[in-house]
Amino acid sequence: ARLSRAISEVMDAADPIKGEYTLEVSSPGVDRPLTRLKDFATYEGHEARIELDRVAEGRKRFRGVLAGIDGDNIGIDLEGEEATAMVPFSWIVDAKLILTDALMKRGAEERAARIEGDDQQDTPE
Repeated sequence: ARLSRAISEVMDAADPIKGEYTLEVSSPGVDRPLTRLKDFATYEGHEARIELDRVAEGRKRFRGVLAGIDGDNIGIDLEGEEATAMVPFSWIVDAKLILTDALMKRGAEERAARIEGDDQQDTPE
């Protein structure tokens, strides 16, 4: 909301768009795409779907539980496999979290923490 207000003020002052418009600022959602190496560490323990630019272990698509990172490799625990699969980050063309109860719970907790942080910033000292 703060970002939207700040951008709106700048847009209103500069008036770069002719006519009326609606400015929407939103997050990528709880089942967000994983685009940075650190995203895979941040969401360790959550389910994800990964697509590679090449065939590895006879396939290009993997689904499993993220098992962190090791250097430039992504760890993923695949269903029915004992060993953690390690995939080079540079091979990944698409990766996205899978919407699960655990991910929704984490999203709700993060949202509550942000709201609490906003409330504390708005409180005069």
